[in-house]
Amino acid sequence: MLASMPRAVDMKTAEDRLRRIEAVTDSDLAHLSSEELLQELLDRVREVLDTDTATILLLDESGQYLVATASSGIEEAVRQGVRVRVGEGFAGRIAAQREPYLLKEISSNTVVNPLLWQKGLRTLVGVPLLAEGKLLGILHTGTLREREFDEDEVQWLRVAADRIAVHVYSQLTTTERNAATALQRSLLPAELPQISGLDFGSRYVPAENLGISGDWYDVFPLPSGRVCMAIGDVVGRGLPAAMAMGRLRTAVRAYALDNGDPAEVLTKIDRHVRHFEQDLMATVAYAIWDSSFERVHLSLAGHLAPVLAIPGEPSRLVTEAAVDAPIGVSSSTQSRHTATVDVPSGASLLLYTDGLVERRHRPLDDGLRLLCEAVRSGPAYLLCAEVMSKLVGSEIPADDIAVLAVRRQAPETPRKLDLEINAVPESLAEVRSELRRWLPSVGASEDDTADLLIAVGEAVANSIEHAYGPQGGKVELRLEATDREVEIGISDTGTWRAPRGAHRGRGTQLMRQLCDEAIIDHDQTGTRVVLRKRLSEGESA
Repeated sequence: MLASMPRAVDMKTAEDRLRRIEAVTDSDLAHLSSEELLQELLDRVREVLDTDTATILLLDESGQYLVATASSGIEEAVRQGVRVRVGEGFAGRIAAQREPYLLKEISSNTVVNPLLWQKGLRTLVGVPLLAEGKLLGILHTGTLREREFDEDEVQWLRVAADRIAVHVYSQLTTTERNAATALQRSLLPAELPQISGLDFGSRYVPAENLGISGDWYDVFPLPSGRVCMAIGDVVGRGLPAAMAMGRLRTAVRAYALDNGDPAEVLTKIDRHVRHFEQDLMATVAYAIWDSSFERVHLSLAGHLAPVLAIPGEPSRLVTEAAVDAPIGVSSSTQSRHTATVDVPSGASLLLYTDGLVERRHRPLDDGLRLLCEAVRSGPAYLLCAEVMSKLVGSEIPADDIAVLAVRRQAPETPRKLDLEINAVPESLAEVRSELRRWLPSVGASEDDTADLLIAVGEAVANSIEHAYGPQGGKVELRLEATDREVEIGISDTGTWRAPRGAHRGRGTQLMRQLCDEAIIDHDQTGTRVVLRKRLSEGESA
């Protein structure tokens, strides 16, 4: 999308071209620090091309996102931790196609970073940052007025990008920097999980010069179908704090596997830390969603309360959750508490670390009030953008900031649903989780749901145990709801083995007792079970 247009800056003469190339290859730049060099290069880009902004976004460790790393004229992008997925929007397109791109309409339809249209930019041109054939990120520059860029100007921007890419690449190949960067990035999720019914978003901004910190967040599903969220802040800075944060995050995941009560999980973590890591202290907010996603169970270890935003209501702090002692406080002997919070469809929950709201020049209560005013339910990534814009703005963060947002999406109610699972015992939890969400949505009561969980569980367990040998296989489920009846088919393509042990066959009996009809067919292609149950007239779950 680059056309030959009248030149805004005369670059025809060889002398002018040479001067403009030297502007980004000046040997004096070699004496600057990394941060100073990038800033100087961006300032020169603006000066040479007569533009209003210039920004560098670098590819993160996952290779899926571009992260604002340096900027001139729109420094908020760096301070708010702007992230753009490769392939999406203006910057993402440049990264995906590795070609220059000119954009003359800056709006929510063409770019994904709200700061760009909020800034009032009218024109953007960007080029990829490439070194030895590897994509490092992108460089873009923009104007607050309508502006054309000719081929010479775009070519010069590519020269500037090459100069920047050489510097970035040399920094990334430095052993110490690589090790520190890899550690920091590995301790935060490269990608939040895709979970039907929940929409997640996050931001992470370290204080000042992108140093390593102890703030962290995490989202992970459990075998039971529940979903866990955690956010925390380890006291201290630098590599020791980051390493402690990594151990704490791992401990949360480990204890979560065996405990469904957030307070119990934090109690075990606290006991672990006070015994094995007596110098560690941290705040943690830990939440578990019910499999229906209608409620969240929350426990706070010295951490600030989340903000709940329900459409049509003022956003508020979740004050029903008691704030217990931080993790690692040696005098802590009091029991911890779990609060249960109803989360209606369309509502959002925001977890954050104290760097978002604490400022030296204002009381904490004022920061929390501003946060509640900024939180509105909506897409999670836009909620994060709005909160960072209102609470951080153009400030240089004095403390690390982590933000984790989730919106409960309006449930889809498919009358038909197809599932395919691996024929292993662990897959039973996945089946139960899907049934707990789907059955109430098609009108099943609590009793109906309980009966079908048992009946379907028995049919699936039979396929897992009998259909396949050590090589394994697949089990397919088809769920279909009519007016007041549910039909569930369970099929495999295995050759059933004889039951192991005496007194087997109770599963088939349970299926017939709990359903109105249970049909079991065996042939050379496999086994198919069809369960039909008329739904009761009672209130659905």
